[in-house]
Parts: sequence; structure tokens; C-alpha cells
Amino acid sequence: MKSTRQCSRTSCDRPAAATLTYVYADSTVVVGQLAAQAEPHSYDLCSFHAERFSAPRGWDVVHIHQEFVDAGPSPDDIDALARAVREAGRARAAAPAVPAPLASEPRRGHLRVVSGDA
Repeated sequence: MKSTRQCSRTSCDRPAAATLTYVYADSTVVVGQLAAQAEPHSYDLCSFHAERFSAPRGWDVVHIHQEFVDAGPSPDDIDALARAVREAGRARAAAPAVPAPLASEPRRGHLRVVSGDA
């Protein structure tokens, strides 16, 4: 379970600090503070990649916020992680025993004894 959003760049495991959005109609790339929620058509970037990305040739770049600060885990993230660990550490309740089905022939483990009269 990941407690924070991470950079969208391949093989980058840093926490996200900015959101990058393409405005195709205006040929513009907008880089701003991290959005409150992840959006399907935007990219979360760490501060390193937010400052060093390259836009397509001929596109305008708009920086809404110049200083990108990695937020790190919030108290809510730490609380959610603690609850998950606590839940995983709880003893699981034993499942009620299901009686074995009655068989007309004796069984030995997973094998069935077949009489020679068949």
C-alpha cells in the first residue's frame, strides 16, 4: 500500500510535488502545485522532474508555482499506515469447521479405497 502519490516518471520512486497537464487546444503545458486528487489526464511529478521536464517543440510552458516542495507523508497517511499494520497483526478468527461429507466408501487422505468387486 502506497501512502503518498509518487512521480509518474518511469523508475522514479520520489513523492509527487507537482502536477503537469497538457492543454492540447492551446499547445500549452501547465505545471503547478500538486493537485488535491490524481486526475486521469495529468501527471504527478517529483520536484526534480517538474523542474527539468521538456515540452514538445513549439508548445508554451506555464509554471503556476515556481518552488516545488516534496510534501512527504501527512499525518493522515501515517495514521492509515498504522491502522493497516494493526489490522494485519490481529489474530484471524478461526473459520468454523466444516464437517467432511459422508462417503459410502472409506477414504485414506485424498485417495479412495475401491473394492475389487467392481
